[in-house]
Amino acid sequence: MSLKMLALKKSLRSLFGCWLRDEEALAGTEAAMIFPLMLTLFLGLYDVGNGILANQKTIRASQIVADLIARKNVVTGADVNEAVKAGELAFEPMPQETYGVDIISIRFDPDTSDPEIVWRDTRNMSPIPDVFDRVSPLGLPGEGVVVVAVTYSFEPVFAGFVVDTFDMMEVGFSRGRSSPVVNHE
Repeated sequence: MSLKMLALKKSLRSLFGCWLRDEEALAGTEAAMIFPLMLTLFLGLYDVGNGILANQKTIRASQIVADLIARKNVVTGADVNEAVKAGELAFEPMPQETYGVDIISIRFDPDTSDPEIVWRDTRNMSPIPDVFDRVSPLGLPGEGVVVVAVTYSFEPVFAGFVVDTFDMMEVGFSRGRSSPVVNHE
C-alpha cells in the first residue's frame, strides 16, 4: 500500500473513531432513528383498530336488520326502511356512504325443501349471487329463513396510500319469530 492510502485509512479511522466514541447527543440521535418507525407503528395500529371495529359493526348491522325483519309475519315497506336505517345506525360514528344491504326472505318447498325467494330488497350493493347455496343447509320442509347481507367498504385514514379500501361483507340468517316465512306487503 502506498503512503497516501495508509494516511487516508488512518485519518478515516480516527474520524469514525472520534464519532463512535462521542456520547454527546446520543439520545437525540437514537430518537431520530426510532421516531419514524414508532410513528409508522402507531398510525398502522390506529388503522388496524378501526378496521376491526368496522368489521364488528358490519356483523352487528347484519344481525340487527335480520332480527328486525324476522319479528313480524308480514313486513311493510316502512318496516324494511326502518330495519335498513337501524343497520345503518350501527355504523355510527363511521361514515355510512358505503353501507349496502341485501334482504331476502326465503321459503322452503314443503315437499322437496327447495328454496325459493319470496321477496328481496337490495340497496347500495349488488345482490348476493349464491344465496341458495348459503341457505341449503337450513332447509326444512315448509319453513323459511330471512337472509341479510351487509357490505361496507372501510377506507384506512393513514394507510390509504398503501391499501385503497377493505371491502367487508357479512351475511346474517334469522328464522321468522311468529311464522315460518316473513312475507312482504
